[in-house]
Amino acid sequence: MATTETSGSGDITRSLELMWGSGERPTRGPKPGLTLERIVSTAVRLADTEGIAAVSMRRLSTELGTGTMSLYRYVPGKAELLDLMLNHVQAPGEESATFTGGWRAALETYARATLEQHRRHPWLLQVNQSRPVLGPSAVEGLERVLSFIKPMGLRDVELISVLVMVEGYVAGVARTQVQAAQAAEETELTDEAFWEAQRPVLERIMESGRYPLIAALSEDAFGSEFDHFEFGLQRILDGLEVLVEQRTRAAK
Repeated sequence: MATTETSGSGDITRSLELMWGSGERPTRGPKPGLTLERIVSTAVRLADTEGIAAVSMRRLSTELGTGTMSLYRYVPGKAELLDLMLNHVQAPGEESATFTGGWRAALETYARATLEQHRRHPWLLQVNQSRPVLGPSAVEGLERVLSFIKPMGLRDVELISVLVMVEGYVAGVARTQVQAAQAAEETELTDEAFWEAQRPVLERIMESGRYPLIAALSEDAFGSEFDHFEFGLQRILDGLEVLVEQRTRAAK
């Protein structure tokens, strides 16, 4: 899944003004019922169903039943619209607002919520967010998760690195899951049918004795029942727990 868009590639100041509510509202002839929120939510819905490449000002105007120029009274262009879309879908969920557990449980919740976010909005994987525009959703989300993991006792730069680590892991798993679903849809082959098509050839290869370790693997080694996401997440958290314990002992 190739990257097709880049956040912060438009007028960054204008994007921030619109996200934080300090931008000027249209004053000349806005279409009744047309709002910035409706424009952004419609763009997100379009991206969810058809991909980010389907989102254009012209297509959006058709979806909204208005002229393309009417949209430009609300948002300068697609680059700024993308920033607003990211802010829209990245709003912190209710689970983080009511969370009461320790740092490990907080990171578990954060990781699972981030994975679910990618499942709901697969187009996020097509956006280069290496330089995010920090709107209300990003800032609020960061503030909340920092409040939960601050008791880890790590340096500030290390706390940010923890989030980078978790987000990178989640994005990798999400990419694999989203691509698998897309492959099944595009080829019209289920996972079972796909592997069954390879089975006769693979069985002959395994019987040759050239790959004894692979041939000796249990039947469920590649099974879909195993939760690879949770296994990997827990190992990351185990490693962090060791670090936190070391820092705690050193501080005494």
